[in-house]
Amino acid sequence: MANMETGHDLDFNFENELENYLNTDCSDLEEGSIVKGVVVSIDNDNILVDVNFKSEGQIPTSEFRDPSGNVAVAVGDKVDVFVVRKNEQEGSITLSFEKAKRMQLFDQLEEVQDNNSIIKGHIVRRIKGGYTVDLCGIEAFLPGSHVDLRPVPDMDALVNQEFEFRILKINRRRSNVIVSRRVLLEEERDSKRQDLLSTLEEGQIVTGKAKNITDYGVFVDLGGLDGLLHITDMSWKRIRHPKEMITLGQELELKVLSFDRENNKVSLGLKQLVSDPWQDITDRFPVNAKYTGKVTNLVDYGAFVELESGVEGLVHITEMSWTRKLRHPSQMVKVGDEVEVIILGVDGEKKRISLGMKQVRPNPWELVAERYPEGTILEGVIKNITEFGMFIGIEDGIDGLIHVADISWTKKVRHPSEIYKVGDVVQAKVLTVNQESEKFALGIKQLTEDPWAHVPATYPVGCTVKGLITNITDFGLFVEVEEGIEGLVHVTELNGKKPKGATETFKEGQEIQAKVIHVSAEERRLGLSIKQIRDEEERRKPKEFHSGPQESGLNLGELLKQASEENEDHA
Repeated sequence: MANMETGHDLDFNFENELENYLNTDCSDLEEGSIVKGVVVSIDNDNILVDVNFKSEGQIPTSEFRDPSGNVAVAVGDKVDVFVVRKNEQEGSITLSFEKAKRMQLFDQLEEVQDNNSIIKGHIVRRIKGGYTVDLCGIEAFLPGSHVDLRPVPDMDALVNQEFEFRILKINRRRSNVIVSRRVLLEEERDSKRQDLLSTLEEGQIVTGKAKNITDYGVFVDLGGLDGLLHITDMSWKRIRHPKEMITLGQELELKVLSFDRENNKVSLGLKQLVSDPWQDITDRFPVNAKYTGKVTNLVDYGAFVELESGVEGLVHITEMSWTRKLRHPSQMVKVGDEVEVIILGVDGEKKRISLGMKQVRPNPWELVAERYPEGTILEGVIKNITEFGMFIGIEDGIDGLIHVADISWTKKVRHPSEIYKVGDVVQAKVLTVNQESEKFALGIKQLTEDPWAHVPATYPVGCTVKGLITNITDFGLFVEVEEGIEGLVHVTELNGKKPKGATETFKEGQEIQAKVIHVSAEERRLGLSIKQIRDEEERRKPKEFHSGPQESGLNLGELLKQASEENEDHA
């Protein structure tokens, strides 16, 4: 035996050991059982443990090392070991310290499960479907659905934390252990809920913790029962999201607004803990009064302005500027700006205040109507040109429109850019100033007399005119009789031919003679006819034919020859 120094001791120990060996009852050393043993030898690789068998069992030293790498036993220490295998004939035995320790841990876990007790564990890491939990050396599985009462937003945040668990299942053969944290939380919640339900009532002041934040409000854990703090009950002033006021896990003091005992639904209020700033609102903010406020929010249709804590009014986009046509309020203001406003209307019941920014200053359209009465001739710069007209800058923010039809009496202007460009300075006459519709109409052609005014007198029906063909169309000829005045020879008033191809014998720039058959200064129409002139000429020819021989003494052959020559001249 090891560590025996003298022969006497050797003889003595040998006798004792021999006696022990001969008296050993090996019936307790069953494979798969845990027995007591004594450490008799230690080296770097193995440790010998005596379990009163024919020979000592050899166990790897690594099974006895602590996390620091030190051997945790000494010679003479009694240890529990697991009998892996024994051979009576050979007198050999295989032992395991780790398996014995693991079997004992499973015994403890089964006892905890049988007693429905609670055990503490340390979450080691995340795995697929849940976590691995260390239960005093045994790795257990914590399903993700059993972590908490609600889905956990950040699963990684629970790693390396210690919690209490309830053991759901143990399988020794597979070394499987399943635990749950949710079961304990449910039991705790149910207990607290029963206590809370017995005392909760409307109007009561309660405390809770914000456990979930949504777009429409905050769910608050009141201790076993969740209540909803709606976004509209958080503050008397307008907020866009609950996160502006509350953070996850924040402790809150709230008022119970309503409690449905049958469905266990609780509505909570935060703003109800302070007085309503909308009380006596009409007395504090009378109509037409001027105030300074801060822009808190911009929307497509306007800007919200805070007049005092919890009191906001809306400046509609149409109430921001007298002259500018705004597409969005951001063209005038931004969040955080301090602005002057006028109270336009107050509705205490609906908690609405209408505000105006443009009303702080005089309406420039009132001044324009006074400064530029109809008939005034003014001068301005062209700021913009469109297909329907030109905008002329009159005063800051006010433009006048010269419609394309009011550019010229006589010229057919298809687009103002044919004559003008942006930046040109033009004179125009004020036609109308409509303050209500905010329209300022100007005209350039009105600076001169309408040339069509004298047309009926200058070109009465039945007179003959000369003019140049300016345009040939399928329906007739346009003929300029003087600058800016055109008449139309309709295709039916040309030469008596069929309408198809009737205009083919004419050319632009050709001078023609025609008779006026219709005239209207209001309609700006001058109807002409070539056909009537030719018809009159034809009617005169027979008279000349009958009177010719008597006066001239020409014979029939000479008369026919003369008529033929005249026809050729007309053609």
